[in-house]
Amino acid sequence: MSQWHIEYSRKLLHHLDAFVEKMPKTGRIALGHAAGEPLPLVEALVDHASLFQNLEIVHMVPMGPCRYCEPQYAKNFRHNSLFVGAPCREAVNQNRADYTPVFFSKIPRLFERKILPLDATLVCVSPPDKDGWMSFGVSVDYTEAAVHHAKLVIAEVNQQMPRTFGSRIHLSQVDYVIESDRPLPQLKHTLITDVERQIGTHIADLIEDGSCLQLGIGSIPDAVLSCLGNKRDLGIHTEMFSDGVLDLVHQGVINNQAKQIDRGFMIATFLMGSQKLYDFVHENPQVLMRPVDYTNDPCIAGQNHKLISINSALQIDLHGQVCADTLGNQQFSSVGGQVDFVRAAAQSKGGRAIIALPATAKKGSISKIVPCLDDGACVTTSRFDVDMVVTEYGVAELQGKTAQQRREALIRVAHPDFRSELRSWNRPEGRKEQGLSLPGFQRPEASYFVSQ
Repeated sequence: MSQWHIEYSRKLLHHLDAFVEKMPKTGRIALGHAAGEPLPLVEALVDHASLFQNLEIVHMVPMGPCRYCEPQYAKNFRHNSLFVGAPCREAVNQNRADYTPVFFSKIPRLFERKILPLDATLVCVSPPDKDGWMSFGVSVDYTEAAVHHAKLVIAEVNQQMPRTFGSRIHLSQVDYVIESDRPLPQLKHTLITDVERQIGTHIADLIEDGSCLQLGIGSIPDAVLSCLGNKRDLGIHTEMFSDGVLDLVHQGVINNQAKQIDRGFMIATFLMGSQKLYDFVHENPQVLMRPVDYTNDPCIAGQNHKLISINSALQIDLHGQVCADTLGNQQFSSVGGQVDFVRAAAQSKGGRAIIALPATAKKGSISKIVPCLDDGACVTTSRFDVDMVVTEYGVAELQGKTAQQRREALIRVAHPDFRSELRSWNRPEGRKEQGLSLPGFQRPEASYFVSQ
């Protein structure tokens, strides 16, 4: 028996009650991110809620039910969200949970600099290899930094966690392990609408051979990818990718051979998708998983030429300000990596940053291009950073344009039903307070948007 096998046996917890006993009963803990969330451990905490008092739980996108946000556990747990997802949105907006605004790329330094000192970190990893190394699998992002800077590290060793290349963790860096054999959470496949397909076509026309792509989650990125079959030598340097890239890899369209850094490799910091995606990345030497302060650093990502950044928005006003994380004064999501990659594309030779969104919401009754952002809404990406805005009606190029030219370009890609009203506001005599209450510019409901 090797040394690490002996160490593994010593650190192995045989049941969840033993895990709960090891946990700090107050303080602050971090959870692995998204599909890397150690769900059995989290559920065990809630099942033993009476043992905990005001335990702060820090993480980004939740894939589990977030039961610790329910009102009955208010004295036991306090969630501090770094990206507000659907399961915790109500709790944040009702002040039963907290939200910390932060760029995705800057989360590791919150742990490193003890701005958010961690009493424990809970992660989900692959089984050890022959030398005792475990893979972070689908979630490196801030999880690696949380492991390095927590007082206590407990790992769920999941037989079904893909073994990915790049960042990894050795058994010696973990205090305890607990075994599982469960499928990872999967994203539901969403159908691409005609509007999204048209947006995807416009964006595909902007992508040249040899471009390097940053994509997010959802139907618009999938629509873009579905239109790229005739391109050559595309690369991936992104914070995450999903199933949409798989066909292009198999077709040889994505081969990463034109990249200036990490040539030959797809670079990401976390993954969310179907089992097909998780099978694809398992022991795949084409995929390198890196921490988010590498993937999202504009000075690193921007070294790739023709970096095309594609992100979404909830609202854009005629100044060119992008709101992607709030609906009025209600927190909806967060900045994520949007600004990181908008600025990376600005540094890239031949790079372009695209903000893509349907022109309307609520079955066409509300314009998403508005005179001014809703009262209380926050600016996610400033007008000084915004490059291109794409809707189903075309492309508005804003860089280097005067304020008046910007307004005109945005009106041209707004829905035709709202252009007249937008032009009325655009005239100097129309820019009055009553312009903010024009029909069709009310704050839309959250249910009409896809999480960023």
